[in-house]
Amino acid sequence: MLTRNAWWIVALLWVVALLNYLDRQVIFSLFPLLRADLGLTDMELGMLGTAFLWIYAAASPLAGYLGDRFGHRPVILLSLLMWSAVTVCLALAGGFRSLIATRALMGIGEACYIPSALALISAWHGPQTRSRAIGLHQSGIYAGILLGGFGGAWIGENYGWRTVFWVLGAVGIAYAALLPRLLPRTPALAPDRTSSAAFLPTIRSILRKPAFWPVLAVFAVMSMASWLVYAWMPLFLFEKFSLSLSSAGFVATFFVQVASVAGILLGGWLGDTSGRRSARGRLFTQVAGLALAAPFLSLSGLASDAWVLYAALALYGVGRGIYDCNVMPVLCEIVNEEERSSAFGLLNFAGTFSGGLIALLAGALKSTLGLGMILGAVGLAVLGCSTLLLLIPRLKAKAAAA
Repeated sequence: MLTRNAWWIVALLWVVALLNYLDRQVIFSLFPLLRADLGLTDMELGMLGTAFLWIYAAASPLAGYLGDRFGHRPVILLSLLMWSAVTVCLALAGGFRSLIATRALMGIGEACYIPSALALISAWHGPQTRSRAIGLHQSGIYAGILLGGFGGAWIGENYGWRTVFWVLGAVGIAYAALLPRLLPRTPALAPDRTSSAAFLPTIRSILRKPAFWPVLAVFAVMSMASWLVYAWMPLFLFEKFSLSLSSAGFVATFFVQVASVAGILLGGWLGDTSGRRSARGRLFTQVAGLALAAPFLSLSGLASDAWVLYAALALYGVGRGIYDCNVMPVLCEIVNEEERSSAFGLLNFAGTFSGGLIALLAGALKSTLGLGMILGAVGLAVLGCSTLLLLIPRLKAKAAAA
């Protein structure tokens, strides 16, 4: 039976999720200012996204394991404090080298949050409410991206890009000081158990589950789509439709993120409802979300009319939201409770590595293929890979029989 604290946990972590993505995403809306102030090339701008993502990727398996080994609550608190302090350091960067080094450190700090946060929410919420709880938490991520796109660009245009990082870092440090007094310690459904298994045996146990691999592959491809939109859509709009910096940042984030919030609310309800009716309900919900997101991602890269582009971004966001809020609930049906944070750490590794790769490739290929063609190709890849999720029930049955 749920307690009031089960939803209080979601509310508190919603703010942390907002800061997590706001701090990492805001730099993309500041690309034109960084390029003008520090003389950065398109390739160097792409590397700022890639450095964060690849370090985040490399740290994610161990970061997820730390949550299972030492408890999700302390890892969440330490992660918030670390990346907020690093955000302050970004305001002091004097050139490309200091920027990329600081972004790499931010990747280490932020890698620890999401796996532990989703595992903690899953411990408080059972199958009846898990998709909705995860979805509400994920809405904080979308809000962070939206504020980073529009709010960060507005502050940067009016007060300078360094002010953006000063403000965000200070807010994060203040919340990190307050959160230990507010965050409950013991989940209602089960204690926040820590695993006694070592790191490598835990990872091997997860990777030996055949049903885990389709989840990993689809998450990696969908992350490529998400990070391509995060990193390059503001500049795409700035150049193709001649929008102002703040307008491009707003458009690139508003339609996708507001629609994604609608998607996670719908996807959370569909996931919990269909999950009660069928063991495959959440999988079918995810596949439906991907089937909606993929073609409209491709259309966003090919549209020549601005309003067609806005509609495509919105429908892509709805589909992505339906998919996102059911990732952890599906994972809970595959791995043991003491492996949830570690398993999501592996997903983060695959997702951020592929996201960093596409951010770098887009910067390298932008002048030849164009961002529109790259968006179209990644949309087709999402549509093709979504069918892998339908293999999970068969793989689980074969593993059980073996």
